[in-house]
Amino acid sequence: MHTDSIAPYSKRNAAIDLLRALTMFTMIFVNDFWKIHDVPHWLEHARWDEDFMGLADVVFPCFLFAVGMSIPYAIERRYAKGLSGESTIKHILSRSFALIVMGAFISNSEARLSAEVPYSIGIYWIVMVVGFICIWNQYPRTDSLRTRRIYIALKVIGTVLLLYLALTFRSEDGGNLFGAHWSILGAIGWIYLLCAMIYVYTRDRLKYLVPWWILFAVICVLSSRLRPELGGEALLALSEPNFYNSALSTLHIDNGCLPAFTMGGIIFSIIGARRAQPVTPRFTLYAALAMVLFLLAGLLAHRYWIVSKIVATPPWLCYVTAIAIALYTLFAWVERAGKTAWFNPIKPAGTATLTTYLIPYLAYALADITGYVLPDWFTHGIMGIVNCLAFAFVIIGVTWLLGKMHVKLKV
Repeated sequence: MHTDSIAPYSKRNAAIDLLRALTMFTMIFVNDFWKIHDVPHWLEHARWDEDFMGLADVVFPCFLFAVGMSIPYAIERRYAKGLSGESTIKHILSRSFALIVMGAFISNSEARLSAEVPYSIGIYWIVMVVGFICIWNQYPRTDSLRTRRIYIALKVIGTVLLLYLALTFRSEDGGNLFGAHWSILGAIGWIYLLCAMIYVYTRDRLKYLVPWWILFAVICVLSSRLRPELGGEALLALSEPNFYNSALSTLHIDNGCLPAFTMGGIIFSIIGARRAQPVTPRFTLYAALAMVLFLLAGLLAHRYWIVSKIVATPPWLCYVTAIAIALYTLFAWVERAGKTAWFNPIKPAGTATLTTYLIPYLAYALADITGYVLPDWFTHGIMGIVNCLAFAFVIIGVTWLLGKMHVKLKV
């Protein structure tokens, strides 16, 4: 690809950092609801059979959209540095592997431990996070051979810690480490692998990328169960097992909805970078048109399917894509106007996202080990919400402090 094709991606897109930071802050906030009571329903996840979308149902897909927006910038900058396609593929595989492994370890923290396991869940979380940091920390560059050997030793220690957990872990029902689902990080890893590999072979050519989004959306339409009054069956309801569904599961496409969010982010990122960079009225027109189209598509789809995150229905795909486009467009204009001072308190969540995501497990581990329980008055209603908001700010503050100490995960 020529230099003029790479140029639009040469500068870091601060608006993506803003979107990622707000999304991660909100994710920590809503993930902390388990410890409080009387949470307003509009903040929570909807039930699996409920025709509803709360704030918590918007966070993960918005993050997937942000992941997609980052892919063209990350990959094109690698090519601008002269790195090869083979090197880029290895980088994608390495990042995906790290996220999938972390997801496997995290997913098991959601299950109760067997009484035979020689540690509590709090100890598991601490060893897990320390292992992740030792292996995937972004260590400062150095010319000192002794320091580099220390870094290698820390990575070996981290690997040993994770191997210990992998070999000793047993869930309450006897399951091993890989007996559960992949968790949010693992899902991001698989979706990133799929969409980043597609991008490597298509680059920023929309004529190839748009059909991929259409394919994922069509799979979602065919695989999602219709409303109960319309029969409650998917348009393509094949008897299990079958090759079609097995192939989708193996490729981690599933019903196509989640990769559609990331592919949508890739496409919108390219439109912004190559067709309307810097932010211009034309860019706003493109964004407004896209938002209207997705909202109309969501309203139409809502006549046939419920809006549901758990089932990953077409209306959910359309509505959240419109929301993600609106948020990014707002942040792009805010960044252009230089009005980003509000961003500073949550900035680490956009630039040290992985660290931010993992720190809560250390907080929960300390609570488990010490047996600390919050006062009851701090877990109900408005005070409970304030509790979770304060927790999110504290986590981001700890992330900032760790960054000053050169502790920042990067895969």
